Amino acid sequence: MAAPDLGALVPDTERLAADLAALAAYRNPDAPGWTREVFTDPYRSERDWVRDRMRDAGLEVRVDAAGNVIGRLAGTSPSAPPLVTGSHTDTVHGGGRFDGVVGVLGGIEVARRLRETGTRLTRDLYVIDFLGEEANTFGISCLGSRAIAGALTGAHLDRRDAGGRRLGDVMAGFGADPDGALRQAWPAGGVHAYLELHIEQGPVLERQGVSLGVVTAIAGIERLLVTFDGRADHAGTTPMTERRDALAAAAQAVLTIERTACAAPVHAVSTTGRIESLPGAFNVVPERARLWAELRSVDAGWLSGVKGALASQIATEAAARGVEAATEWLTDQDPVPTTPSVQDQIAHTADELGIRWTPIPSGAGHDAAHMTPLGPLGMIFIPSRGGRSHVPEEWTDLAQIAIGVHALAATLANLDTAPG
Repeated sequence: MAAPDLGALVPDTERLAADLAALAAYRNPDAPGWTREVFTDPYRSERDWVRDRMRDAGLEVRVDAAGNVIGRLAGTSPSAPPLVTGSHTDTVHGGGRFDGVVGVLGGIEVARRLRETGTRLTRDLYVIDFLGEEANTFGISCLGSRAIAGALTGAHLDRRDAGGRRLGDVMAGFGADPDGALRQAWPAGGVHAYLELHIEQGPVLERQGVSLGVVTAIAGIERLLVTFDGRADHAGTTPMTERRDALAAAAQAVLTIERTACAAPVHAVSTTGRIESLPGAFNVVPERARLWAELRSVDAGWLSGVKGALASQIATEAAARGVEAATEWLTDQDPVPTTPSVQDQIAHTADELGIRWTPIPSGAGHDAAHMTPLGPLGMIFIPSRGGRSHVPEEWTDLAQIAIGVHALAATLANLDTAPG
């Protein structure tokens, strides 16, 4: 078979722009930004639209038990391990228009350009819109990719949100088959390569003036919930030296968590995203506080080792205030290195196309991190203006998206003939 003309796989930018605008119209009008959270009506309607776009692109479309929307472009040897690309179309509350969306619409555009240029891959190409990549009220992200990888469990389905709703029941109400989702894992090693296009969600590529990032690793995430128990007292009559202020202990822990990441030997970040306290009155010393935070790093050893030291330090500092602190770890994912051979193929393809690139770690979590048991893994980043993401101001220029989609198409074409 003749080598594909990689230059011919350049995307139709007007069509990409129209698709981005059309998908962005599916949003919660009562929420800020382009809010389209999992299991909501805008999300349901938008995914019907995605299925139609996949069919228009010539893909055979199905929805699996977990609710993943999967399009298939047949290759000449359907028995060969397939190529897979995709991402997600759900958003955080107040999110933007590009996070995840670029990978799904980019994958659909790749399928179109392969068909329009008469480029027939040897392998099947799957384009997936994964269900629920973003963290949700049930405290679990990447629902669809976990199911495909066999990492979704019955314990996950039994999780309940603040309103008492069970995740499995909500999935069923959305049209998925939660019990089937536990049995639908793809065979380990059955994918020739998984390649995901995504916005960087950080400032590195823009600052360096580079069009493409070759992702070297996806950060692991350790989430923690700390409960502080002090004593309620009158705020006007209790001396400062005699207080057991749970909220003050939580505030001190925020800075301790921040310093922990700043002292890491390699890439690490930490964020306290939420604090609540009781009784929540101006004139009562807080007797209880709860803090939710996370640590992220591509260094698995540091991420694992820091947990005990951090919990101990938080407890010691709280005890000095007469407050008890109990830490519960809510592990989300381990660090995942991308596959060197796929990194090399992305870089080689970028060189062929004359695209400037740089190696870069991902501080964000992605569906890609859960696909690693299935086969070789790679990710392509494109710039984010100002490094902004998970906000309405999230932006990536159309020209940069087109470069990323072209690199995605060309890399998939090169991977098609690469040794397994």
